[in-house]
Amino acid sequence: MARRRKVRLRRIDYVLIVIIVLALLWAFLPGLGLGLGDRVRRIINGQATPISSSNRASGSTQPEVPDQSVDYILSGVPDTPFIAALKALPEGQLDRTRKYNRDAFGPAWADVDANGCDTRNDVLKRDLQNIKFRQGSNCVVGSGVLADPYTGTLIKFKRGKDTSSLVQIDHVVALGNAWRTGAYSWSPTQRERYANDPLVLLAVDGPANQQKSDQAADTWLPANEAFRCAYVARQVAIKTKWHLWVTPNEKKAMAEVAKTCPNEPLPQG
Repeated sequence: MARRRKVRLRRIDYVLIVIIVLALLWAFLPGLGLGLGDRVRRIINGQATPISSSNRASGSTQPEVPDQSVDYILSGVPDTPFIAALKALPEGQLDRTRKYNRDAFGPAWADVDANGCDTRNDVLKRDLQNIKFRQGSNCVVGSGVLADPYTGTLIKFKRGKDTSSLVQIDHVVALGNAWRTGAYSWSPTQRERYANDPLVLLAVDGPANQQKSDQAADTWLPANEAFRCAYVARQVAIKTKWHLWVTPNEKKAMAEVAKTCPNEPLPQG
């Protein structure tokens, strides 16, 4: 009786082993799994990133960087000025050998065009509606309404210690990203001009700007999907004008957006 029980137990062990082996094959062998194995292999090969709390942040979408080449992604897409400029962007890796420092781009919001107003107020005047200047000034914006491109919401701006930060001026290609893709080699004057270039700047929702930080298109896109084409087109225009490179993953993420709107105009500036 005891011997029969041992035999049955051995058979159960064998069955469990077979089930475990089949489950592993199902997960990890190409063509058998439901995507888990492929995902694991891509992470191991550096072609994908694990999902984490940092790339699941609210207010933006973590783009899935495709495995295909940019030419493959854009195959069949008309070669418009937007697409041609994107394809022409040089590729490279982020240079992290030189430490980024905001001070390398000069004082924040200089009056580089000598119009008597600092750059922040120039951008607020350009991007806000229903603006009112601070009493006694035709330069300092005291209040206005922003149709925020990043979130698609309306923000009432009022200058003040606790309210000014609700609307911030974003460097669409962040200073940190610019530094790591070529700006480290510029002169201080060039970097200051870049930091105050109207093409580079947009008035946007403060929290969205903080969340974006210095991320590129492969790790952050605006939550407002209707603005993504204009956002990527502006990044392409900026990197073209200032001769900055893009990483391979960044370029692929840009291409994924651009293929849906090849006729998006490139902003001038």
